[in-house]
Amino acid sequence: MKVLIIGGVAAGTKAAAKLKRENQDAEVTILTMSKDISYAGCGLPYYVGGVIQERSELIVNTPENFSKLTGALVETGVEVTGLDRENRSVKAVRTDTGEETCYTYDKLVIATGASPVKPPVEGVDLKHVYFMRTPDDAEALRCAVDSGEIKRAVVAGGGFIGLEVAENLKEKGIRVTVIDMAPQIMPGFDHEVAEYAEEYLADQGIVALTGTKLEGILGDGKVEKVKTDKRTLKADAVILSLGIRANTGFLADTGIELMPNRTIKVNEYLQTNDEDIYALGDCAMVTNRITGEHAWSPMGSSANMEGRIAAKNICGEKIAYPGVLGTGVVKLPGLNAGRTGLSEEAASAAGFDPVSVVTVVDDKAHYYPGAGSFIVKMVADRKTGKFLGIQCLGKGAVDKMVDIAVMALSMKASIQDLEHLDFAYAPPFSTAIHPFVHTVNVLLNKMSGEFLTMTPVEFAKGEASDYRIIDASPAPSIEGVPYVDLTTVNGEVEGLGKEEKLLLVCSKGKRAYLLQNRLKHYGYTNTRVLEGGTTFNGKDLA
Repeated sequence: MKVLIIGGVAAGTKAAAKLKRENQDAEVTILTMSKDISYAGCGLPYYVGGVIQERSELIVNTPENFSKLTGALVETGVEVTGLDRENRSVKAVRTDTGEETCYTYDKLVIATGASPVKPPVEGVDLKHVYFMRTPDDAEALRCAVDSGEIKRAVVAGGGFIGLEVAENLKEKGIRVTVIDMAPQIMPGFDHEVAEYAEEYLADQGIVALTGTKLEGILGDGKVEKVKTDKRTLKADAVILSLGIRANTGFLADTGIELMPNRTIKVNEYLQTNDEDIYALGDCAMVTNRITGEHAWSPMGSSANMEGRIAAKNICGEKIAYPGVLGTGVVKLPGLNAGRTGLSEEAASAAGFDPVSVVTVVDDKAHYYPGAGSFIVKMVADRKTGKFLGIQCLGKGAVDKMVDIAVMALSMKASIQDLEHLDFAYAPPFSTAIHPFVHTVNVLLNKMSGEFLTMTPVEFAKGEASDYRIIDASPAPSIEGVPYVDLTTVNGEVEGLGKEEKLLLVCSKGKRAYLLQNRLKHYGYTNTRVLEGGTTFNGKDLA
């Protein structure tokens, strides 16, 4: 069996390696335009910042080593320009000589990845305009930073890669501004969670200008200013991280079915509409594991899973790819952010009746050195209790919270199924009631009506305007509002009407919940607790 693989980064190399392990007799060839294969694209921002010291550390394998390790043949500097399905062949050009070549196949794997979007604006070819897709991109930016030529930079794009570049530039002493035409940074998060991260970044010296469109890059031979639809920004460099487009141009007029965004439509076995042609990684459109709808997941993690599954299917198995969950995690300056599953907004769009809660929970025993907090937003379906997703912010291991949620989603758990999970506990690692379960308990209390709340979104919309805010903190902490000490409440509280609308607020929400519970016992019928407390809603309470 002759298997031809177009593309040699994550999906292509994983498929090749697994194919050779499954069938040593298979003739497997990788064709790639680049001189590098199997490089760590997600590590590029950290090479710019010097966290990863040597470029060689980004290269997982050289073509020569990969061939020796796996038995697959790797041909670099080869651009595929056409596909002839009838004759089972592809046409290619050698990039160094221009020589045209033809390759035949029994099975074809398209893993051509995607290329960064180059906006059609003035100045994109000026010196010190950078992308962040290949080791060469990272090398060019790092050299310019290390030379001292760059003091101020604009990152266009507020997704994970753009924010990671911004963090690493800041660590190198560069003044950084992020612009994005979307209404928020961090796509996939609910707006209030992304807004919290945006405010946090501003406190760290990284200003994010959302709802701001890039209109041009100005300068005499090199970057000097960035023109937006709002204002003009001074800059010595621009890093364009405006998204990516699938590398599928060579498939025009071949009959291979493409989606509107130019990705390749595949079935559950990762086959295209031609059963002998598979598509994987950033160039393929898969499905969402929860909704079953089309979903694009240009992630190295997805690409590797798809490579393994496609290889097994090519070798005769019949393994369905269950789809993606939209899992992602990003390191910001002093703050980590992660998500998986459906946001509240996405859940509504998918036809669920979502209910959510925002909690502020300890990430480990509060007395243990280095303890901090997680800000968690958890989403479930109100009618069925089906667990739908999580978003988490914190200085600690947010990936652990997200990965627990991935397992829950993959097992199709309800929120009730997650109430009594036996998680690992020791003070350096967690709390006695795990922060994930803590949030589950709070959401269950809300769903049962035991815990009556006002969400941060409702509060920001002004829905507390007819409520009287009560400070429920251990000591007075909210200027200009009445303070009630929970420990002194043993009956009716002087000055508070039992039918009066009361919004109870503390730093995290726990003490306000305890006060609500006690007030309800003494006949107070109209209390709400502000989810996330002053920790999450501080700017709106100021």
